[in-house]
Amino acid sequence: MTAFSRVFSATLLIGSCNLFGAGLSLPAALEILENNNLEIKTAALDLQSAQRDTSIAKGYNFGSLDLTQNFVRSNDAGNVFGFKLSSREANFGDFSADEFMANFMAGSPDYTTPPKRLNYPGYQNYYQSKLTYMLPIFTGGKLSAYGDIAEKMEQIKKLDSDHMKTEKRYELRKSYYDMALLQHSIDQMNTIHKNISTLERTTQMMLQEGYAKKVDLLEVEAKKANVERSLTEMEANKKLLYHYLSFLLNENVTEIELPASDYPASLISEEDVLSNNTDLKKAHEGLEIRDRMVDLAYAPFLPQIGAFAEASSADDTFLGNFNDHKAYTVGAKLSWNLFNGAVDKNALEKARIEKLKTTTEVELAKKGIALQYDKIRTEIDSLNSQVKSLEKELELSDTIYKNYEGRYHEHLASMSDVIIKQSQQIEKVLNLQMVKNQRNERIFALEKLSNGVK
Repeated sequence: MTAFSRVFSATLLIGSCNLFGAGLSLPAALEILENNNLEIKTAALDLQSAQRDTSIAKGYNFGSLDLTQNFVRSNDAGNVFGFKLSSREANFGDFSADEFMANFMAGSPDYTTPPKRLNYPGYQNYYQSKLTYMLPIFTGGKLSAYGDIAEKMEQIKKLDSDHMKTEKRYELRKSYYDMALLQHSIDQMNTIHKNISTLERTTQMMLQEGYAKKVDLLEVEAKKANVERSLTEMEANKKLLYHYLSFLLNENVTEIELPASDYPASLISEEDVLSNNTDLKKAHEGLEIRDRMVDLAYAPFLPQIGAFAEASSADDTFLGNFNDHKAYTVGAKLSWNLFNGAVDKNALEKARIEKLKTTTEVELAKKGIALQYDKIRTEIDSLNSQVKSLEKELELSDTIYKNYEGRYHEHLASMSDVIIKQSQQIEKVLNLQMVKNQRNERIFALEKLSNGVK
């Protein structure tokens, strides 16, 4: 499937979801994310730029072919004579042979008087067409090292692009599960609100019959207002989540299909993390770059050899007598720096030291990632225990509230006691949501650490 087809199908999917009232599912959102997210697109463009850098670095191996076209007019003696030689049009007259022969025939040859025609020539036009091809034959490994380094940099950019996709997928999935948690809490708070409304009506009836006090009704109304305030905050958070989802997908999202569970399970092992972690992969690529930089630092100790070939034609008119005046030149050049004050030696030692340093940093990064894995796993286990405990506490709090509500109807408990128990119930709901959110965040952080492996 082409990129256009994926975007088109994703757009149709959003349209159909809005048309039939069905929410946007997480798998569909993930596909839209990969095609529409602006940060992912920017990372992809960075990768394309790095690919061009690789092509540039490798292109130097093929040398260069240059076309030079000269258009010159001069009366400089050296230029004029050189132009004529280059265009194969020089003759004895250019040496003022006629002056010499006239003196010679007159019996008075003159060897000291400067020849006027040679020293004071007239203006000469010069049109030269020249093709020059230069090829590096041996550069001490410089060109191959530059090409390898460019390839490694390209690979790092690819890892950055993959990491950006993982990061945005992490944010999208977390937003979906945050929405599921939030909706679950809203449902629970609506149930509590419904119970308070029932209690409010009951208290009003008991107040009319003289079995309750005005303060009892005020306490119920205050608690109802408190629950409504919490629901308003939750609905506002829900809108903010939709705004953030729209930003991630670069599309207007008004409704989503909630995950079946608000608890994303994860079976990621430490081996998965160490094998797939982006930072570790980049560190290994960086180590290979350092290795090639050692080769690059060694190149100045070796000779540099290049070859060139040149074909040209010249005339006093543009492209005149092109075939008759053509000329060829081929050659090679060797240069070898034998001494430069130990600069190359120290540069090589520095490159080797930097490689050792990078090797140590890679090992340190590996241990650091393993430490992060252990830390996140420990936090997940701790949060799982807290969730189980809070779920039990919430179940108990619900039971206690119902018990106190019944006792109030039987005049065995005050309205203040009922409100206190309901406040504890609400507190458990909010605490449970917070801890579940923290647990899910840690699970997604573990997935991000393994570059999206689940």
